[in-house]
Amino acid sequence: MNATIIKLPKIEDPRGNLSFIEELIHIPFKIERTYWIYDVPGGQVRGGHAFKEQKEVIVALSGSFDVVVDDGKLKQTFSLNRSYYGLFIPSGLWRQMENFSTNSLALVLSSTHYKDEDYIIEYNEFLDFRRNNEK
Repeated sequence: MNATIIKLPKIEDPRGNLSFIEELIHIPFKIERTYWIYDVPGGQVRGGHAFKEQKEVIVALSGSFDVVVDDGKLKQTFSLNRSYYGLFIPSGLWRQMENFSTNSLALVLSSTHYKDEDYIIEYNEFLDFRRNNEK
């Protein structure tokens, strides 16, 4: 599957902790776009798509949520609830975010600029993409 949790630097201090992310050092790509997801109503699901090219790292800056990652054969759930862990998701995997806690904040770091044609939003199309791109 290759989706993996990345432990980010955590500098502990009695005044409050600090974490950071540096491209090509802590994450395996250059950051081209950053966005965040917040104010998700209870029970709502975000994502539900795959990317042909985009790689991403998702961090729960506040609160918690689950990310379900699917390679077409195996589904794995990652629970994110610490701001010093990021979930690296390579291209070609289906992902869905769910179970958002109140006031959760998800930061997403992307390897590409927004391109509508990079999104695979139909699950059957995703399965075809996976079959056609198996190595």
